Amino acid sequence: MIFLAMLRKELMEQWRSRRLVVVAAVLLFFGFLSPLSAKMLPDLMKSLGGTGGVVIEIPPPTAQDALFQHVKNTSQFGVLLAVLLAMGALAREKERGTAAMVLSKPASRASFLLAKFVALTLLFALSLALAGLACYYYTIVLFKGIGQARFVEMNLLLALFIEFYLAVTLLGSTITRSQVLAGGLGLGAVFVVAILGALPRLGDYMPTALLEWARVLMAGTGEPAWGAVAVSLAGIIACLGIALVVFARQEL
Repeated sequence: MIFLAMLRKELMEQWRSRRLVVVAAVLLFFGFLSPLSAKMLPDLMKSLGGTGGVVIEIPPPTAQDALFQHVKNTSQFGVLLAVLLAMGALAREKERGTAAMVLSKPASRASFLLAKFVALTLLFALSLALAGLACYYYTIVLFKGIGQARFVEMNLLLALFIEFYLAVTLLGSTITRSQVLAGGLGLGAVFVVAILGALPRLGDYMPTALLEWARVLMAGTGEPAWGAVAVSLAGIIACLGIALVVFARQEL
């Protein structure tokens, strides 16, 4: 019951602060934009290339191009939004002293922390679902039908990719009292994982491999990245576990 009350508080705060609206609007915009940009890119390149007498040959766009754009845009801006929101989840409340006030009531630190994580997860789940529906609709309108089951799987991989950095940044927000430092830890994780993901063999187990699997999933090519799924899930659980242990021993 206490956890549900804390979760309700977090969800109401997300709504009142307009964070839900902002995240949903940004991801929804790119959900619409991805198929449109894939459709218009050849015409745009032709118009730019014709001025200098250079002919640019671009193959006709396909539904696969639209989905590639969706994976690229959603992963980039989704991770950025996840870092921006999670970096102040605990650090901001510790700075203001509101965390100590809330925890002076009959509320455990575990419920306090997990409520924030679940609220952020639900926020991104709803926003990604809206963006996915927008991309799916416009891809069908501009190109042709696409497999529904694989499209859902593709978006689940995107959600897991973003959730990983959400957990990492939340851990940073737990360890430090500075929102800036917590955000730096989140962005640092993005760069470190990107570097490790470029390494042979090791890259197959990094969260970045989720994006490659998402790109080729709709085309039915490439190999599944179950190792990356396992590592990402383990990373999320580890970050939450460490955050719970650190927060339980922290002085507020």
